[in-house]
Amino acid sequence: MLNILKKWIHRYFSDEEALLFFFLLAVGLVVILTLGKALAPVFFSIILAFLMQGGVNRLSPYLPKKIAVLVVFVSFMAMFLAFMLFVMPQVWRQLITLLNEAPRMVLEVQNVLILLPERYPDLVSEQQVKQFIAMAANEIGKAWQWALTFSLHSITNIVALLIYLILVPILVFFFLKDGDHLTRSLTAYLPDKRDMMRRIWTEMDAQIANYVRGKVIEILIVGAVSFVVFKFLGLNYAALLALMVGLSVVIPYIGAALVTLPVAGVAFFQWGWGGEFITLMVAYFVIQALDGNVLVPILFSEAVNLHPVSIIVAVLLFGSIWGVLGVFFAIPLATLIKSIVNAWPNAMEFHVAQNEKESE
Repeated sequence: MLNILKKWIHRYFSDEEALLFFFLLAVGLVVILTLGKALAPVFFSIILAFLMQGGVNRLSPYLPKKIAVLVVFVSFMAMFLAFMLFVMPQVWRQLITLLNEAPRMVLEVQNVLILLPERYPDLVSEQQVKQFIAMAANEIGKAWQWALTFSLHSITNIVALLIYLILVPILVFFFLKDGDHLTRSLTAYLPDKRDMMRRIWTEMDAQIANYVRGKVIEILIVGAVSFVVFKFLGLNYAALLALMVGLSVVIPYIGAALVTLPVAGVAFFQWGWGGEFITLMVAYFVIQALDGNVLVPILFSEAVNLHPVSIIVAVLLFGSIWGVLGVFFAIPLATLIKSIVNAWPNAMEFHVAQNEKESE
């Protein structure tokens, strides 16, 4: 057993680049786990700068880099302010209204469920109906308590919010402006011989950039189209539901299924099983079909090649560790792991072959 372990260590960790890379990964993981909250503005700024770098690269051939950075940065800040000032207040009001309407909706469901044991005594018992009603009422109470707590918590931490609103834009601007200089400064401490790290970085820079930027564009398009359709059909809580539909694309396979429930539920309580309900659901499924079969192939033509099982496992794993951000970056993180696993043996075999050639 010891010999097998020694051979495995010698194969994968005999090269100094492999050891250094493993050390950097371990240090990065420790920093994220221990100082993640303190450095959250820095990490968040790096992510935003990474998203906006594509726009800077497209404008750089036509404008000086400083002007391109300024144009992209000002455009982003304008869209962010518009979202916070016009979209979020409407979404928040609709969320509070929905929570206030929840008891009435539960009462209507209760009236329907009470009739089930009489009509289908072999399938549903009165005790099961009572348990379901109690569970639903409990969940609604928790949701209302969360909304109230979140609101009070946000008020008490207004200073922290202001720090983020001031600090993050400043960091994003300097990361965009001096990103190349900062990267060169960091890589100067690495050894010149880093073929494996270059290969992993090149692959991840292209794939993560395509994925993250494409996912943000997909959220905006799906959310905007959903809002227009919901508003046109007269659906209540159109902004809130459209935001949920847009964010659902973050979680592949699972998100679309989960968000169908609130959309169908609101439509049912508003119209019942009428023609308006059917029209809305048809329009909703058309949006989902166009997203999956048209928009996704266009945005992710160079998308990562991961098995659906790997994607679901990554979403569950990283989501449980880092919450919403873990869900959003589950696929890039899974791709990073896949790239490391694929590149590591290739790099070791390359060095072994080089050593054999030198010995000859």
